[in-house]
Amino acid sequence: MRIGPGSQQGVKILKPIVLVHGFWVTPRSWENWIAHYEAKGHPVIAPGYPGFEVEVEALNADPAPILNVTVPQIITHYEEEIRKLPEAPIIIGHSAGGAFTQILLDHGYGAAGVAMNSAPTEGVRVVPLSQVKSTFPVLKSPANRHKAVPLSFEEWKYAFTNTFTEEESRYLYERYAIPANGGILWGSVLANFQPGHQDTWVDYHNDDRAPLLFVSGSEDHIMPPAIQESNARHYKSNTVTERREYAGYAHLLPAQKGWEQIADEVLDWALRHAR
Repeated sequence: MRIGPGSQQGVKILKPIVLVHGFWVTPRSWENWIAHYEAKGHPVIAPGYPGFEVEVEALNADPAPILNVTVPQIITHYEEEIRKLPEAPIIIGHSAGGAFTQILLDHGYGAAGVAMNSAPTEGVRVVPLSQVKSTFPVLKSPANRHKAVPLSFEEWKYAFTNTFTEEESRYLYERYAIPANGGILWGSVLANFQPGHQDTWVDYHNDDRAPLLFVSGSEDHIMPPAIQESNARHYKSNTVTERREYAGYAHLLPAQKGWEQIADEVLDWALRHAR
């Protein structure tokens, strides 16, 4: 877990922020946003999933922690970290972290939430072809349900950095990329076809949920805007649920040039709507 120096001399302590990473990356993928928000005076934590306390290089060398983690463990871990904070935070999640942000808000955590290029929660059945291609390395074989599955550089570039230069894509691949838990990804696909509530279920009618903003990158291949649009439409509560789309942005939006403006705008939205 990383926590910012919000209490240092001369810096006003503002509302805490929790950053939730997605699959195929670690909290390192938030490094720019952590520094950016800390500089504004916000205490920031970016917890890894259970077992992800080590660095990217260690997880690539030994992916056992990736294979062992479950969605309930991830949610419980974030809830424990949030309860340590002095007040309800702004929760910002990316990709699978966007789905986890929705679950955390549904469980009563957070003053406001932002789901960026979010994976869908249960009941969202939109499956664009680009998403099928992006997740094919995992879903091509049921045997991958029991594996930690990496992406090749070409697969990473298509799924995460299709609008980036070759040099940028390679650098970020080497700095951020780790395998993903095949069982969780297969479980998300099967969630809409199995009886009962699955791990990514939320109550779309929960009027006590904190305000939620969906953010989409128009060029995202793995979680295209149609997914966020459908996910947002599922919410039938009286709580604020809004959606924004940023033209020209790929899935790895937090690392794409111009991310500073998006970071500022989503934080401004969250602070204005925070409960």
